[in-house]
Amino acid sequence: MGRTYFVEEAIGQYLSDLSTELKPYVTGLLIGQCSPQRDYVIRAVRTPPKEEQKEESTRPSKLVSIDEEWITTHASQVSRMLPGGLLVLGVFIITTPELSKESQNTLRKLIFSVEKSLTKRRLWKPAEEEVSDRAALQICSSTKKVVCRTYDVQDPKSSAKPADWKYQSALSASWLALDCTVNVNIHIPLLATSPNHDLEKNTKNGLTRWSKQIEDSVFLINGQVKDDDTELLEGQKKLRGNTQSSTHFSDVKVLTQLSQGPSRRSTATVQVCSGSINLRGAVNCRAYVHNNKPKVKEAIQALKRDIINTLSDRCEILFEDLIINEGPHKKNFEREYHVLPQRLFVPVAGSSVMLSDYKFGDEGTGEIQERFVEMLDQSVQAEDIHIAEEINTAPVSSNIDICPVTDSTDDTQQKQLTKAMLLLKLRQNMGVVIAAAVAVFASIFSFNYFSD
Repeated sequence: MGRTYFVEEAIGQYLSDLSTELKPYVTGLLIGQCSPQRDYVIRAVRTPPKEEQKEESTRPSKLVSIDEEWITTHASQVSRMLPGGLLVLGVFIITTPELSKESQNTLRKLIFSVEKSLTKRRLWKPAEEEVSDRAALQICSSTKKVVCRTYDVQDPKSSAKPADWKYQSALSASWLALDCTVNVNIHIPLLATSPNHDLEKNTKNGLTRWSKQIEDSVFLINGQVKDDDTELLEGQKKLRGNTQSSTHFSDVKVLTQLSQGPSRRSTATVQVCSGSINLRGAVNCRAYVHNNKPKVKEAIQALKRDIINTLSDRCEILFEDLIINEGPHKKNFEREYHVLPQRLFVPVAGSSVMLSDYKFGDEGTGEIQERFVEMLDQSVQAEDIHIAEEINTAPVSSNIDICPVTDSTDDTQQKQLTKAMLLLKLRQNMGVVIAAAVAVFASIFSFNYFSD
């Protein structure tokens, strides 16, 4: 038996409008949420035209000319704008009858390319029981016939399986939201033995280690630790028959273990470093889950991934901005201080879900509005942009501090020092990292606003 996709009713009209465009084909992404029982599609977003296509108002007439890289890049950009619990769960294509035969092969290729691109960016691994089917939606622009199939992206040899595509009104009008603010203080050493300092690569490696700590954390939902298999709303009144947009928020606190546990042997390592990267501040995190008896495990998993994704995405955006403004080969390695972009949320019409984006301090409202139109094909009013992290008023903010070493000791001098003096010298001048697992200690990430 194939999977069933419950689809926001407004998507039907959106796809119908796209099919009336006088083009041989239109491609786009399907955004939603997977669950063990059923899948939900709450947005469909067309692929934005390239600059030359905007000017010429034309599009190649054959599917072989589809720009696969452009579509996967769009998917990566869109995935940054999705809060926890939402993902790119498929691709759609609208074609003329003449192209319908070859469109399924094209969809299959795009499904796997998009998933490969998104997987490469993730710092977390999917769970074994996680749904790995992705939707391939094919629509004929003349007959309006809709064919939905799925492919298992974990199996490169996967063949198409039939799936049901069912429209439903107010599908995400009363989804559940989990919200928290997490304080971050990550120290990433730059080893002296490294031939060159790839800041982006080193930052990603440091975030990967930090993400494992988040994965092992304990989450308190409204002050309670709940069993993974219990229903998220157990003991609470469920919202029934609600067609108006409303959100049920849960406040979450995160407890993180500073060591791997008593079963692991404590070790200490000393590494000679030529500098360090420090990520400090606080980040706003949010996840949404469907309201069809969701399990605690689903909700916590969605929030964990948002915590990891939001910090990783901000660093990616910062490094992209630095390359644009300073060039990819900056020669001088000097101390730098950068403020990571702020997070903001924008509502989706008829839904309790809000989409996300990031802005630097010098970005105006117009730039944000343009980005939503280009990436998500959504017009946004200025008053609907909700900044989650204000920098000017001791808000939740985050920054990255890149520190080189300004003074060092040569190898001959180091050999003459005693062990104690060596450690002291390294701490002062060489950026030594001493990692010692002393005891199992849990600390609560502060929910107060924090800035350096």
